[in-house]
Amino acid sequence: MRVTRRSVLGAGLALAALPRTTSNLLGGQLDLKLGTFSFDVSPPKGHSLCGGWIKPVEDYDDPLEANGFVLLGSGQPIVVCSVDWTGLLNSAHVAWRTAVAEAAGTAIERVAVQCVHQHNAPFACLDAQRIVAHYPELPAIVDIEFFNTCLSRARDAVRRAIHDARPVTRIASGQAKVENVACNRRTIDENGKLVHWRGSSSRDPVAQQLPDGLIDPWLKTIAFFDGENKLAACHYYATHPMSYYGDGRVSSDFVGLARKRRQAEDGGCRHIYFTGCSGNVAAGKYNDGSPAARVQLTQRIYDAMVRSERDLQPEPIRRALWSAAPIQPPPRAELQAAQLEQRIADAQRKVVERNRPSYMLAWLQRCERQLPIVLSALHVNGVSMLHLPSESFIEYQLHAQASARDRFVAVAAYGDGGPWYIPTAESYPQGGYEVSVAFCDPPIDGILRGGIGKLLG
Repeated sequence: MRVTRRSVLGAGLALAALPRTTSNLLGGQLDLKLGTFSFDVSPPKGHSLCGGWIKPVEDYDDPLEANGFVLLGSGQPIVVCSVDWTGLLNSAHVAWRTAVAEAAGTAIERVAVQCVHQHNAPFACLDAQRIVAHYPELPAIVDIEFFNTCLSRARDAVRRAIHDARPVTRIASGQAKVENVACNRRTIDENGKLVHWRGSSSRDPVAQQLPDGLIDPWLKTIAFFDGENKLAACHYYATHPMSYYGDGRVSSDFVGLARKRRQAEDGGCRHIYFTGCSGNVAAGKYNDGSPAARVQLTQRIYDAMVRSERDLQPEPIRRALWSAAPIQPPPRAELQAAQLEQRIADAQRKVVERNRPSYMLAWLQRCERQLPIVLSALHVNGVSMLHLPSESFIEYQLHAQASARDRFVAVAAYGDGGPWYIPTAESYPQGGYEVSVAFCDPPIDGILRGGIGKLLG
């Protein structure tokens, strides 16, 4: 599948027609197979990184990858994929899922594609690219030929995974506490006022001395087995995954490097990493942005991966359920198309002040088309793998886990990135960076929690 306007609109209409929930329950004797895949998604030299407002690709520290699995035997195939990109937004996310679904012979609502959210990586929005293409002085957001090449690689990889699929008979889950990586970016005082903000890195002694704040300290692992043989291990942790960026050197950063190290020593198993709800969580307390810090953060994530797998106790797969729930978040009331178009056209503005409004306008246009965001989850025995959109705040992950305490809930965020940040309702009056670049108003809180409830209820 090559991306064209017609193909994207067709996929959008199919998504808009989805029922509120879809599911497939297995009963009786199970005959499941699982195939894994991995392919390169590193952008070519000169390609924009993080939407075009940091230095473009000059060289490579390590490659970017897409990793995932195909689950067969539960009705239509299920595909779950993690991509080492900053984001896939709007029709770009739909196009990726459509290509994968066609290759797997399944429905698009049975495909989950989540980004890891490294920043020296592509931030792909085809709709925003069409908008900025009218201004030759602006850098391209995503190269369409490269994007289509990645879709072709995805299609080939999924087909190979299906061809090479092996029986999957058992599942196991484990977790380990991560030390000295994540902290909340927002410090709120007793009056509910934002008094300090810290990013992915900081050399400010105040930022380093403040407490961690609200985080999920657990790295969770879900592993699939064929008898005694581990086929795939899915790792989940919630933090912005950047140690440093903006130097034009492509890298999967510390979470990707930890996963690759685990992959190298456990080659018979496909290791896959998912970033949890990290809209307000980063490593700023423990990261000074130096190369040495990247090494330290990599080691801490790697150690947690190893410990989370140490006591895995596989059990026979008794039931499997896929569920999907479309949601329709409204755009932020203050987003006005005419004003955004003026900002994009203003050649006196910086690139970030023109490219970022193009993402806003793309979201506004998407909402006018009523193209929903699809949440989904794979439930196997007492385990749930939950797929959420965009830069959701950590509170949504903790809410999901608290609402299903009888289950082992692992959360992957950064699915469809159309809304950008998704703060909680109580965060909006506090203000701050994340709220300023959120594309939805506070009602998104209840809408997202409602969708989570449909998936875990």
